[in-house]
Amino acid sequence: MRNTIAMMNTKGGVGKSTLVLGISETLSSQFGKNVLVIDTDAQASVSLMLMTAGNLNQLQIDGQTIVDFLVATVLKDQPVDWSRFAVAGVSDVEEARTVYLIPSDIQLTLFEREVAREKLLSRMRLAVGALLTSVRGVFDLVLIDCPPGLSVLTESWLREADFYISPTKPDHICVYALEVFNHFKGLNPEMGFAENLGVLINMQDIRSKADAEHQRKLMDNVDNRCFGQVVPRTSALQHAGHFRPSERLYDSKYPGESGAALRNLCVELLDRLDAANAASARPPPPRSAASAPR
Repeated sequence: MRNTIAMMNTKGGVGKSTLVLGISETLSSQFGKNVLVIDTDAQASVSLMLMTAGNLNQLQIDGQTIVDFLVATVLKDQPVDWSRFAVAGVSDVEEARTVYLIPSDIQLTLFEREVAREKLLSRMRLAVGALLTSVRGVFDLVLIDCPPGLSVLTESWLREADFYISPTKPDHICVYALEVFNHFKGLNPEMGFAENLGVLINMQDIRSKADAEHQRKLMDNVDNRCFGQVVPRTSALQHAGHFRPSERLYDSKYPGESGAALRNLCVELLDRLDAANAASARPPPPRSAASAPR
């Protein structure tokens, strides 16, 4: 089943990592899904949302991050077991015990520099593809937290993942960033690209007329395939990224409309995945006699 999803927007500040956090914890605690989060942002934002800074630092010292996996497989061309880098027991939500994480490290930027210098782009894409092939059958969903911008590594995730979701704020700059991203997607179609699962409108101010107008524009564009559930700007979601060493209940971390929005979003996400997989499993329609080759 296709279940690997790159979370991507060319613009930062759209709440992408917080969405990855909320979706993964909701899928685990409310839907019983096994979820792998792959943090491919050098800032390691979602890694710090899922564990303490001390634990992350120890994993970085011990060489158990996505950087170490990629250095071994790409720069050193060595086979490694991906499961050695997947950390269990992350998340401070008591019920979310089936979230796993491959954490990141700021040295990811140095790795990308070496890949470009050594002309190893093809090998990097092969390593990314092999990793995603390996984890597809182990987890129900795999969420890839990509950094803003279009680095060579991000391009590899976008070309090897099954789907992508574009989180965006309802404002002019973010709408334009989607146009830039769609232009990039149209380049080199022969190289393949993840399927658009939809644009996800995030951090909406329900009192803002400007936000409402940009939301309408985003949803009116059928190519965006916007999710029906819009995630509002709430204090709970703004503070969800602060990891607590002591566990808390899901309803405590995501109370009221925050939790309701995330649950509704996950229902829609799972429905879209099921529909996309069902469509890809159907055989193509028979060719008409008029179009059959002679």
